[in-house]
Formats: sequence, C-alpha cells, structure tokens
Amino acid sequence: LLGNFQKSLAEKLGKPADAKPFFFVFHGGSGSEKKDIEAALANGVVKMNVDTDTQWAYWKGILDFYKSNEDKLQGQMGNSKGPDEPNKSYYDPRKWLREAEVSMVGRVKEACVDLKNVN
Repeated sequence: LLGNFQKSLAEKLGKPADAKPFFFVFHGGSGSEKKDIEAALANGVVKMNVDTDTQWAYWKGILDFYKSNEDKLQGQMGNSKGPDEPNKSYYDPRKWLREAEVSMVGRVKEACVDLKNVN
C-alpha cells in the first residue's frame, strides 16, 4: 500500500518511479515484525513509534529482576542463603529500577538497528 502511494504521487509530480515523495510515520509500530519494518522503510517510512515496546521492556526488566530474586524479595531478612541474610540491596528501588532502565535501553537500541538509525 505504501509503495503504491509513493508511485502514484511520484507519477503525479513527474518524479522518477523509485522516488519517495511522501515521508510516512509508522504510528503503532510496536510489536511489528522485522520484515514489516523493512518493508515500511523501503516504502518511505521515516519515523516509527515504539512507545508500547519500550513500556513493555521497562516492565520486563522489573519482572525478570523479581523472578530471579524472588526469595530475596519476601522480607527484609532471610533468603535462600540463610535466615539472617539481609535483602536490602534487592528491594532497594534503585536496584530494580536500574534493571528496568537497562532493559528499556536494550529495546531502544534494537529499534535503532531495525530502523537503520545507528551511527
């Protein structure tokens, strides 16, 4: 569809058949498959919204941290290492929020690669 729009406008403007006179924005691009992103870029998409993907990546960072440290997130003291082991460094929000940020950064980097926006 995008390619047809480009060809039609190029023809009306007297531009070469492979011109891309429209600059499309891919609203709702989150969750798109790589092949669909490639096709969109090839047909003139210059921006893709990935807010939902980045929100999910942020949440997933927290979820993964919780799952891998669940025994340490049940109380202030006591975990699989022993009943007197402190858990403060695990439930400290700076720790699990950092994991959320790291996860989101990874997703943004992936989007930059997908959209050929690196370097």
